[in-house]
Amino acid sequence: MKEKSRKMALCGVLCALSTVCMLLGGIIPFATFCCPALAAALLTPLLFEAGDKMTLAAYAAVAVLSLLLCPDREAALIFAFLGYYPVLKPRIDSLRRRPLRVLMKLGLFNLAAAALLALMAFVLNMQAVMAEYAGMTRAALIAFAVLCNVTMLLYDRLLAVFAYLYQKKLRPKLFGANHSQPKGTME
Repeated sequence: MKEKSRKMALCGVLCALSTVCMLLGGIIPFATFCCPALAAALLTPLLFEAGDKMTLAAYAAVAVLSLLLCPDREAALIFAFLGYYPVLKPRIDSLRRRPLRVLMKLGLFNLAAAALLALMAFVLNMQAVMAEYAGMTRAALIAFAVLCNVTMLLYDRLLAVFAYLYQKKLRPKLFGANHSQPKGTME
């Protein structure tokens, strides 16, 4: 019972921290893309301590709270469409071939980004966001898409480093050196 309570408490704290991070996206103008990435990364320790199901539940809770409370709708939607990535990362990283892993990661990212843009343009009719993209030249749009994909790969690497630091440095300090092995793994 104590272990289950500890997992639930950790889940609540990390959900609250991720939600606060999402709320900061409305205060800091350039944080539209940074806050969702950080909020998703903050759920990584939960993946190791409680597993996939609880981490996905925490992601869903933060996504709903962000959509309801976050003043920056674009940031909230980005989190809703991409915030689950840290849960999928260990499964994708378990594939043997590196080119296949990279293609899966970029394919998942591009599908989610395309679905997000379609939702914003055709369903939610977010004119201000769409006007930003409409004002860009074709070359600028291509450069933006390439930059987004490179950023995704850098974020993927950052998640791996964060997971390593959590496992080797922070986890022993929080839960003691004799605590059981983590449930998830990240390369």
